Amino acid sequence: MAWKKEKTEEQVAEEHQKEIDKELRNSKSKSADSLKTHGEILRDQIIDALETYDKSYQSLFTSSLTAGLEIGFSYLMLCTLYFFLIGKVEDSSIIRIAALVYPLGFILVVLGQSILFTEQTALLTLPVLNKKRSIGSMLKLWGVVISGNLVGGYIMSGILLWLGPHLGIFDRDVVVEIAKHVLHVKMQVVFVSAILAGWLMGLLSWLLASSRDTISRIVMIFVITAVMSFTGLHHSIIGSVEVFSGMLSSPDISFWDYLSFQSTALVGNAFGGATFVALLKYRAFVFNIVAKN
Repeated sequence: MAWKKEKTEEQVAEEHQKEIDKELRNSKSKSADSLKTHGEILRDQIIDALETYDKSYQSLFTSSLTAGLEIGFSYLMLCTLYFFLIGKVEDSSIIRIAALVYPLGFILVVLGQSILFTEQTALLTLPVLNKKRSIGSMLKLWGVVISGNLVGGYIMSGILLWLGPHLGIFDRDVVVEIAKHVLHVKMQVVFVSAILAGWLMGLLSWLLASSRDTISRIVMIFVITAVMSFTGLHHSIIGSVEVFSGMLSSPDISFWDYLSFQSTALVGNAFGGATFVALLKYRAFVFNIVAKN
């Protein structure tokens, strides 16, 4: 009897999953010019995520490495603008004005279709929720993407630390100031801040899936990432470049400071993107199906 009951529960779960998949397949907007429906966005996100899962690890790492390099252009602009405004604007205002140039690297990454961890976190969680991939495969993918992003950031950091002073566009004092600004709060604050940043990046991925033209996508990327910069929310990948560069430039910033920040920001970003976007958006769709039936 126990075996029969378990079998029945499995069948119910399988039928429920088939109903979800059917609703996703049938989801469509009323016209080509109208906004995509919730189900249509979810379906497109799952399809895009499955394509990422099917790529080789070499391809994933190379694309992630590219994203880490490209995000470094945001850091280049941050340092250059900071150095340019010293003595012309109050120090407390410079870091806020930097929000205007912060989005550059994100625009390059997203429109160039490189793989950035925080933008992909929610996306890669959806096939797991939809029972198309396992948690283990998702964690492996996360590991490859994070590794590529970080290595690309390290390379860009080394290049810019050498190039900036030689071009006269910024010096090491600016590098250290930016790193200290990132690290000036306690780790529990970094964690909550990183959750909100992950949430915003997950929402960005969702919003981009609803957009049908390039200009709208650029505006969305600019607004979301500028908000992150202006409010000081912690992003694990560009934050890695900022703190790693500071560690290489000053004995006041230790490897432990970098490691503590990086691990905390990564976990916070992942939690924010996976929970507040992927899980809630997916569950909202599932609950709607349950209500219909």
